[in-house]
Amino acid sequence: MTTQTFHRNRFTWLAYLLLAFYGYFLNILGPITPFLKHELKLSYTVSSLHFTAFAVGMLLVGFGGHILIQRIGRQRALWLGAFGMSVSALILITGQTAALTIAASFCMGLVGSLILVIIPSTLSDQHGASRAVALSEANVISSLVSTAAPLMVGWTAGLPGGWRLALGAGAIFPLLMRLGFGNTALPQPASPQKDSAPASLPILFWVYWVAIVLAVSVEFCMISWSADYFENSLNMQRVNAAQSVSLFLAAMIIGRMSVSRLVQRFSVHNVIIASIVLASIGFALFWMTNIPSVGLTGLFVMGLGVAGMYPLILSLAIGVAHNNTTQASARATLASGTAILALPLVLGRLADMAGIRQAYGVVGILLVGVFLIVLITRKKTTV
Repeated sequence: MTTQTFHRNRFTWLAYLLLAFYGYFLNILGPITPFLKHELKLSYTVSSLHFTAFAVGMLLVGFGGHILIQRIGRQRALWLGAFGMSVSALILITGQTAALTIAASFCMGLVGSLILVIIPSTLSDQHGASRAVALSEANVISSLVSTAAPLMVGWTAGLPGGWRLALGAGAIFPLLMRLGFGNTALPQPASPQKDSAPASLPILFWVYWVAIVLAVSVEFCMISWSADYFENSLNMQRVNAAQSVSLFLAAMIIGRMSVSRLVQRFSVHNVIIASIVLASIGFALFWMTNIPSVGLTGLFVMGLGVAGMYPLILSLAIGVAHNNTTQASARATLASGTAILALPLVLGRLADMAGIRQAYGVVGILLVGVFLIVLITRKKTTV
């Protein structure tokens, strides 16, 4: 593949920043949950419902978000998602009961996930064959900002106002974006999309949909359970085990920066295959050792490989949807929500039954599944 010229306009930067805004709130729920648990005197089960409610909101948008977007337009829907997430965050900040804070988390996922539907589809329409570059760069910035979310919670916890400042600071971001970018026009699909056309997405899209579920599952299984794995399988101290997750997140940032450059020189399929191979090597080191330093090395290498899987497979899925990018992006959001909601729970259940080390074998199976899908579809997609 020859090097392509990639141009970022005002909309491109707006899209990058709003996706980062979404990632910030998606990743801040975990760090604030212990504070909510303590202040509202909640059980572990009730506390966990905040993230579950957010994921359920994502699922609902994945089912029907494209219909709302087609009716009110991308422009209005994007800002509805941004300001709606901010308002929901403010409700969470002021909530004094579990019912209210869980409902606010649900609204954050439901309304805010309109951003997750619109950004990939509009970046794809804007950049065409270079969509993989745009989606990779968008996820780089999102990863950087997402990593800052737990740091903000920790930093503000000791200040007047406490952890709520971390949410409040994020909530004003859409207003700043509105003032800074004004009425920046969003790209529109090449041709009008019909309101009811679920069958219009080709079979190949659904094959990639399955690959998205598997790829996102790998990512969140590592984020959700690797700390517990290091503590209980490799006998690391709990604090050190918890901090080790930052290695995976840092590697994800480096990996996404790298793939955004690699796809300008090599085919998307080849970069994904290389990413899966790298992730598999890292997983082997992580899973098959009893030495903490080797396991940490494997976690970092795995993060480098996993980083490019989601944005690149997403670019393939949207690419085969032709002009139906909004519905394709909505269904991709459904895939992400399914993975985030289900697979960490599945791995946790397996860990209860057989132990955390044995349970992590499911991640190897997921990687094999992604590899086979990408390999089989390699000649069916010209990207």
